[in-house]
Amino acid sequence: MVYLDTHVVVWLYSGLTDKLSDIAKSLLNANEVYISTIVRLELQYLYEIKRITDRLNAIVADLSDLINLQVCNKNCNEIVSITLTINWTGDPFDRIITANAQINNNILLSKDQNILNNYIYARW
Repeated sequence: MVYLDTHVVVWLYSGLTDKLSDIAKSLLNANEVYISTIVRLELQYLYEIKRITDRLNAIVADLSDLINLQVCNKNCNEIVSITLTINWTGDPFDRIITANAQINNNILLSKDQNILNNYIYARW
């Protein structure tokens, strides 16, 4: 099981697979692929501030068809409890995305150096 950081979702949707590392491509091909529900919120936020041009439902639906992307349904209270222990970033999206993956020590695909430096199962 692999979780995707928001920028990875945007790159995959945009067809920018050249931005992915070989390790990321290999993990995507060999595992079930998930996003945290907070990634949905961040995609909506990016749409509202015009950093992306497509709505989150189109992105998630397209990637669901393309790579069988699934939205995680882990317990919100459990995610928030783990989020409260993450103090290496002030970014609430990064905290929650990481906490979501951390529940079962799942891999989180991210190019974010702060996540890579602080979450043992982050990969790029």
